Amino acid sequence: MLALPTYRTTRILLVRLSHMGDALHALPVFHALRECHAKAEIWWVIQPEFAGFLDGLPGLQGVIPYHRRGGLAGWRNLARSLRRLNFDCAINAQGNWKGAAVARLTGAPIRLATHKLDWREGSASWLANQYAEPARGPHAMHRMQALCQAIGSNAPLRWDLPLSQEELQEGQAALTKLLPGTGPGRILHLSAPGDARSWEAENYAILARSLAAAGEQVLCLSGPSEEQMGARLAQALSGTSDVTHLIGQRGLRSLAALLAAAAARNMRMLATDSGPSHMACAVALPVDLLAGPTYPDRTGPWPVGQPNRYLQDMDTRSMGSLDPARVQRWLHSS
Repeated sequence: MLALPTYRTTRILLVRLSHMGDALHALPVFHALRECHAKAEIWWVIQPEFAGFLDGLPGLQGVIPYHRRGGLAGWRNLARSLRRLNFDCAINAQGNWKGAAVARLTGAPIRLATHKLDWREGSASWLANQYAEPARGPHAMHRMQALCQAIGSNAPLRWDLPLSQEELQEGQAALTKLLPGTGPGRILHLSAPGDARSWEAENYAILARSLAAAGEQVLCLSGPSEEQMGARLAQALSGTSDVTHLIGQRGLRSLAALLAAAAARNMRMLATDSGPSHMACAVALPVDLLAGPTYPDRTGPWPVGQPNRYLQDMDTRSMGSLDPARVQRWLHSS
């Protein structure tokens, strides 16, 4: 187990700054810390735009914002905030220069990180002074598993986002309003325009019509980045029965609660490689991933394999071969 002082309340900082999916991947490290160091204060430093899912997380003492565009003044303010808390340990789950620099700014005597071979920017690994064993697989979660073991946890990897009963009830009410009844249903999460991993709006429209014609209820879900696409899709599908829309959804905890309600109804979500696809996994909603220029065995839905699945583009550099007819055949293949 990670050796920490016992003469006072131990303070531990978890460093995972971005992005949403990557930050969610650090949840097992948080759970391992709570398991192994029940009396410690655990803090998390993260970019504010990705911090919403941490609101009210049981056992988290507080969140420290890292402002990516804050410049030198932002770094000075961050250093003051970190030093004021007198951390005993900083755990770098980021594996790059930014994460290493934040951990070093704490002045913590223990700076634990993934193994040097597992860093994305290995030239910064010298800023840590303790390391996990090498990851036993290619996925980001394998690196987090190695960190959990370095902390002292050998329990099965715990990846869940605890939600309150009130949040779960709100999620259930929101889903029932959007998709009345209890029949089969599917969420289509739209992908951000301009991203090489995204799927065209026209493809979502064709697929939504086909799924509805086959008797499925379909919810087309878009967040702030996909809001315009969501509005265009709603207009294109106007009058299509069994297809509803949630356009420009905001609030990461609200999103998690909605997806948890969908999981309770045995629904599935179709998505591209994005933060919401990982959010779905964290609340046990199975994901059907459309994978183009991405590597599902490294960053895809966890766990890799059932109940999650992925369909890879044929040349792995685009989404061109993932036409709606092929996707629908795949969705109904098992």
